[in-house]
Amino acid sequence: MRFDERLSPEVAALPVCIVGAGSSGVTAAKALKEKGIAFDCFELGSKIGGMWRYENDNGMSSAYRSLHIDTSRTNLGYSDFPIPDHYPDFLSHYEVIEYLEAYAERFGIPPHIRFNTRVERVEPAGDGSWRVTLGDGSSRRYRAVIVANGHLWDPRWPSFDGAFSGEQIHSHHYRTAEPFRDRNVLIVGIGNSAVDIAVDVCKSAKRTWISTRRSAWIMPKYIMGHPTDRWSAFFARRLHLPTRVTRTLVRWLAYLATGDQARVGIPRPRHEIWREHATLSQELIPYCGHGWIRIKPNIRRLDGHHVEFEDGTREAVDAIIHATGYRASFPFLDRQVFEVADGKAELYRRMMPPGRHGLFLLGLVQPIGPTIPLVEIQGKWLAAVLANEVRLPGPHGMMAEIDAHRRYVSRRFVGSARYTLEVDFRRYARELFRDIARGGAA
Repeated sequence: MRFDERLSPEVAALPVCIVGAGSSGVTAAKALKEKGIAFDCFELGSKIGGMWRYENDNGMSSAYRSLHIDTSRTNLGYSDFPIPDHYPDFLSHYEVIEYLEAYAERFGIPPHIRFNTRVERVEPAGDGSWRVTLGDGSSRRYRAVIVANGHLWDPRWPSFDGAFSGEQIHSHHYRTAEPFRDRNVLIVGIGNSAVDIAVDVCKSAKRTWISTRRSAWIMPKYIMGHPTDRWSAFFARRLHLPTRVTRTLVRWLAYLATGDQARVGIPRPRHEIWREHATLSQELIPYCGHGWIRIKPNIRRLDGHHVEFEDGTREAVDAIIHATGYRASFPFLDRQVFEVADGKAELYRRMMPPGRHGLFLLGLVQPIGPTIPLVEIQGKWLAAVLANEVRLPGPHGMMAEIDAHRRYVSRRFVGSARYTLEVDFRRYARELFRDIARGGAA
């Protein structure tokens, strides 16, 4: 079935709507433009960039002042617009924005974006089209809607017994270490943001702890003077080794560079490194070795200005920063239309909800590998589908593919909410490119 075969000629002639102008929305716009597909793109903020724009006036960015991307320059960029060599190995959020703006300008995207425009509601119109209602009350019909509003903006808060009398924030609202100067600070979580914030805070805080339930494999950003992901790329692309072998080899290289993380108090996870996202940090292991950051197990109970941990220890804490991830939220979509419920995102090819023809979720993935090149591939796949160049299976075929992917995720990755949206970059990219080349999706 080609995309327009389910639509009337009148609906098939309608344009496409893109919600959001971050790294996903901009590359989707480019892909549609290159196929000659008419589209409108609506962005809540006054400029492109999404989460990478520090203090974005759309109110949704989680960027903190010290944020640098964890993918090195040569692996980060879009395929037809490489990042110039004058940039450092790891770009700051300011430099990522410079790059995204240059990309958008190069391909003529900004004139197609309507800025400072809120999308209030996206709903089926009943005739195969989609009705999009804007903040000014106006509405328009589209043959398809691409949702690219990001999934790192709606904080997920943990629940602990007891009550805490000090300050609590989510990492989404963290910007600089200054408010935490000379205070006892606990960071909950051990992902990249948690560790970045702990490293930032500990330099001026009185004491700094990280609390973690099952710990994580800590990987340095550099091994033997080269970015760690370039070692991964060498093993995967040059030697054609599978992801499991590649990640295991890189872990042993990292061990030679940093030693046993347990020696400085960071527990070794019980799971293999290929079953999770490793945490990238050049500083955490030496900072723990210097005593600037101390690792605690999961919280047992909050008790006023104290926190009790599962190992029986108790600490006086002034502030807690919860770096506990995000919920995938779409305030303009009714939950009956689509939602990520009970940790499940039922999306064919990680983009299409069965039974909602014309609705696409772009960038709703958490890849083992770089995100920006992957959403570019998603954008090309979407454009090929909307140009009627790729045949799609029916609802039963879509559900079979979704079930197969869910089984793969349960076997491959650690079971937690963090891995609901997980994909292996190489495996997933191959699937999308194969669909485009064959003109048909499995």
